[in-house]
Amino acid sequence: MRSRHRIRLAGLAAAMVVLLAGCAGLPTTGTPNAGLAVGEENELPSFTPIARGPEPGASPARLVAGFLDAAMTPANEWEIAKEFLTDDLRQSWKPDASVTIDSSAVFRDFEATPPADDETADTAEVRVQVEQIASVDKEGAYSAASGAGTAAYRLERREDGEWRISEAPDGIFLDADTFGQVYQKYSLKYFDQSWTHLVPDVRWFPRRTAMATSVARALISGQPSPWLAPAVRSAFSDDVSLSGDAVLVDSAQVASVALSRAALSASSTVLARMRTQLESSLVGAGVTEVRFTVDGTPLDAGTVPVEEAITDPGVLILTEEGFGTASGGSVAPVGGLTAQLEKLVEPIRAVDVSLSAALAAVQLRDGRVYAVSAGNTDELDKRPGLIEPSLDPFGYTWTVPRGDPAALEAWAEQVERFPVAGSWPSAESITHLRVAADGARVAAIVAVGGQRRLVVASVLRGEQSEPVELGELHEVARLTGPAQGLAWVGADSLAVLSAAPDPAVTTHVVGGPSSSSPAPDGAVAIAGARSTTGLRVLSSNGSVYAQRGTSWQVSVEDVLVLGTRAGY
Repeated sequence: MRSRHRIRLAGLAAAMVVLLAGCAGLPTTGTPNAGLAVGEENELPSFTPIARGPEPGASPARLVAGFLDAAMTPANEWEIAKEFLTDDLRQSWKPDASVTIDSSAVFRDFEATPPADDETADTAEVRVQVEQIASVDKEGAYSAASGAGTAAYRLERREDGEWRISEAPDGIFLDADTFGQVYQKYSLKYFDQSWTHLVPDVRWFPRRTAMATSVARALISGQPSPWLAPAVRSAFSDDVSLSGDAVLVDSAQVASVALSRAALSASSTVLARMRTQLESSLVGAGVTEVRFTVDGTPLDAGTVPVEEAITDPGVLILTEEGFGTASGGSVAPVGGLTAQLEKLVEPIRAVDVSLSAALAAVQLRDGRVYAVSAGNTDELDKRPGLIEPSLDPFGYTWTVPRGDPAALEAWAEQVERFPVAGSWPSAESITHLRVAADGARVAAIVAVGGQRRLVVASVLRGEQSEPVELGELHEVARLTGPAQGLAWVGADSLAVLSAAPDPAVTTHVVGGPSSSSPAPDGAVAIAGARSTTGLRVLSSNGSVYAQRGTSWQVSVEDVLVLGTRAGY
């Protein structure tokens, strides 16, 4: 006999106790404190929910429901979740093998055999129906996935009459809302092929007290994501590993990292690269400095310089006054570019400016693409149907026709053409393309099988840093409608501007979930930035909007073209 139990899981309200810091009222005395600078984001305090242990007298279905909820507390290797298991399973169950992310935990279907009122049964089986939207593997890599699934659990009744789970799949289940409270995003940093830029590889690890250890182990002993691997390098060789069980972080946020003896043979340059990689990767764990040791003896490791994006690029606009940076109600010229752009007779459609402001990739309204610098304007590409060009950090301008994604080309400033092999082999069309500030990744919106997709790929380069080939296409998300714009937000996220069914800006973590917010009416273009508060959106009436909290405010008016910065 089988029975179906429809159990309402009250989620965070009834299944956990949240530990929060003591609350206080609004201050009524004291001096005022400065708020955040413009463009800076305030991070909400993180907390880890605490689940309940087994409920006395719980039925098999109710016990499995409690076990699934207990996955929200990873402390002590999911100690609370293991209370729901038999002694044997407690030793073999691997909670960190994977995470299945469910669309919602408000309702789940539990099918139990035998029925709950059968008091003579000694064994039971519970099958749980889930609606998967994503997963995280044992390496912390996030992948979007969709579809219904079933997880089966076998239970045994103990001598005291209480049920415990005797068979369960490895890994845990979390609903989409709880995932971000239990797991935290970290960016492992790798070098690009030129050893001049750091490239992020997003991973997700459960919130624990020893986060520095999880991040360090993943970087030193792990591998970059397969799609990214061809374009990046690690200073850590295969024979260098962590020595000991943990990375120790002192009160000054200095991490002591014990390495295996193979590190003794590393050159000073390699050691400096190793420290630079790890120190940057551990920023999210609160670490400010890394110190290496071998057998308790300090290793003398410096750091190497890396090229960073500029902190305040300003808003680039083209108005009737000319091209430049919006400043106090006027337009400030950009080096020698402004004067050179004024010489163009045809109307301008798009301008992408290098971080040094010495070079611009310019598309005219008739579709032709030019390289513009002080005193020089050179035609690069006049193929029909070109989408807006994108500059990379090495000065190459990327162009591609909308209807021929495989015809991707990169152009040197000296009008030298470089076909890029392996360009979107399965895509039927392409509408947007943006090269990341590190030059090791490129993002695009393409159509595959009639479905619009946001994708990224690694960039393989030659001896002069010229783009040679793209790595495998990695899907970030599937889009429900046409896009008005694409931009990088910081180093690891992409913003997609869409107009249908309602104007919206959706931010997609490359290797993580997405979030959406309304966009201004009539939005037609977007310019990227270091953070979401730095994004700018151009409307069809010529107004440029900046995001302030949950709303958009006009920052500049009478704009003809919203310029962009290379890498954003």
